[in-house]
Amino acid sequence: MKYYCLVVLLVFVSIAGCKKETKQVDEVEIEKVEEKNTEVIKNQKLTMEEQILSAVQAAPMTSRDLATVYGYDEQGEFILLRQGSNGIICIADDPNKDGFEVVAYHKSLDPFMARGRELTKEGKNREEKEKIREQEAITKVLEMPEVPAALHIYFGKNGYYDIEKNEVRNCRYRYVVYTPFATAESTGLGLQPNKEGHPWLMFPGKYNAHIMISPQD
Repeated sequence: MKYYCLVVLLVFVSIAGCKKETKQVDEVEIEKVEEKNTEVIKNQKLTMEEQILSAVQAAPMTSRDLATVYGYDEQGEFILLRQGSNGIICIADDPNKDGFEVVAYHKSLDPFMARGRELTKEGKNREEKEKIREQEAITKVLEMPEVPAALHIYFGKNGYYDIEKNEVRNCRYRYVVYTPFATAESTGLGLQPNKEGHPWLMFPGKYNAHIMISPQD
């Protein structure tokens, strides 16, 4: 009887060990599959036409065909790729920066955005740029939108442009509506989102006050 119980116990332990080992192997295989299915193309170099096709995907669908598009030449210089006519400006992904990000915004934001690029080229850091632009906006040297103006961002740490399918992969949208000097009192918005994806007001009362909207995937 004791011998029988010992045999049963050994069989049970053996089966349990096999199951555990199988589970571990399965988990490894799953990790391998997930790793294989995670498509990442870092610092992707795109032609001018591909830059245009990918950049406009940040803009609303009805605005893409006639949007102005900026991007980069082979030397990495910021250039005009296509002149548009509908007041929407798109910026292609910078291949010299990690991740993927394309942007679209209303033309009334262009002085603000262009000034930022100028200051970056001059070697100014983020804090310096904000101080300069704030002073210029307050003194009316830098023109800011008189009514709310939208900026659309399509971005992702592992994002890239699928050339064959004309689709941006591994990215999500974020919307920023600039409304200079707006406050919680003037807009009725909170200073933080109630829940993920809800709008809220950032930098209230400042020259670059804006409504943030980050939709859930």
